[in-house]
Amino acid sequence: MHKDSSVAILAERLRAEVRALHPGQRLPSSRTLMRRHQVSPVTVTRALGLLAAEGLVVTRPGSGAFAAERPEPSAAPPDLGWQAVALGDRAVDGGGVARLLLTPPEGVIALSGGYLHPSLQPLRALATAAARAARRPDAWELPPLGGLPELRAWFARSAGGEITPADVLITSGGQQSLTTVLRALLPPGSPILVESPTYLGVLAVARASGLHPVPVPVDEAGLRPDLLAEAFELTGARVLYVQPNFQNPTGAVLPPERRARVLEVARAARAFVIEDDFARYLAFDAVPPPMVSADPDGRVVYIASLTKATAASLRVAAVIARGPVAERIRATQLVEEFFPARPLQETLLELVSSPGWPRHLRTVRTALRARRDALAAAFARHLPGLTISRPAGGPHQWVRLPDGADDVALADAALRAGVLVSAGRPFFPTEPPAPYLRVSHGVAASEAELAEGVRRLAEVIGPAAP
Repeated sequence: MHKDSSVAILAERLRAEVRALHPGQRLPSSRTLMRRHQVSPVTVTRALGLLAAEGLVVTRPGSGAFAAERPEPSAAPPDLGWQAVALGDRAVDGGGVARLLLTPPEGVIALSGGYLHPSLQPLRALATAAARAARRPDAWELPPLGGLPELRAWFARSAGGEITPADVLITSGGQQSLTTVLRALLPPGSPILVESPTYLGVLAVARASGLHPVPVPVDEAGLRPDLLAEAFELTGARVLYVQPNFQNPTGAVLPPERRARVLEVARAARAFVIEDDFARYLAFDAVPPPMVSADPDGRVVYIASLTKATAASLRVAAVIARGPVAERIRATQLVEEFFPARPLQETLLELVSSPGWPRHLRTVRTALRARRDALAAAFARHLPGLTISRPAGGPHQWVRLPDGADDVALADAALRAGVLVSAGRPFFPTEPPAPYLRVSHGVAASEAELAEGVRRLAEVIGPAAP
């Protein structure tokens, strides 16, 4: 059950009550609402806050909550059709990303999404870190441009090699980092090489920026360097996007020899490599060092994020780059967003500097390994004819469906059957070679819930499985 479900349920009940009141009429007291609906004071306060934000109620301290004035309905809806001409033919499609961020309806088991279940998040440590950060005298002051020096130094040490704090730019999360980097590196109309399949968020950002994603196939070991040189030559691309660790969606880890070959090919093509290291801290065992640490000439633009290992709203990440490209990325960030919020930077610094940070990582890695195995075991029991990946870290597994299966229709049917999964097709920049599903083992409440989700999925797939 989602942690805010009781608030949503109470808010829905109160909406019906408010609509039956005349403007200015008082709602029952908080104590009455607690007793009537068997909820806590916090739930009542948050539900009333939702209604106030919607303009349905007005709260008056010491007096209670009252039905708000309701505007008279207009005789006819406004005609907004003129906007279609003014906006032109460029489209921004957020549907795929929105589905990844979807909160499943009540009773639906989530096997989709990239963020940890609240039971795996360091909520107590985050609360402590945020409280300490908020007590600092300069917590709400303008942060140093580029980010807090101590946080930049932490990311530099984590990257290794010859990286210095001066090479680090603190950003507002991994997705914002991708947007900033792509806009800094490429003008509209440019090609960009991407893994196929790849993170659908980078496809959305690229297309919204007017770029043309060009696929480079992956296999069980990640990006195929043997096809990379040809892709650079045929397209004239000057940027490659790659996820070396626990590639989303396949979970593959790029071996050291392939990493070296990718850098060689990019060097020959005089191209940049965007290294998205979104899940390094979710590795069950050691993974190769970042490619940026073995990059002597500033070819790699490295994105490091801790959101996947912490909580969705800790939107702080880092971009590591050197030379003129670093200056352009910094300038792009300044004109687009000024800087990331200082309280979040301070909170992250407090968190990663605390003794509880390594303990949290050990706990999460152990839990994710067990959940990965539990999900694989559930597939072996309920869907033995399907092949599922067993990544050495990260939150996702990749499932090969039978030839001819419609993965998008299957995902829709699964949602109706009470389990949320991700169709594989949106992860491909062009036509997919086969049907797949991406299933996530980090978002469910327990191993038992993972097993039940696969059982529901098996009922949907049924005879389609070999």
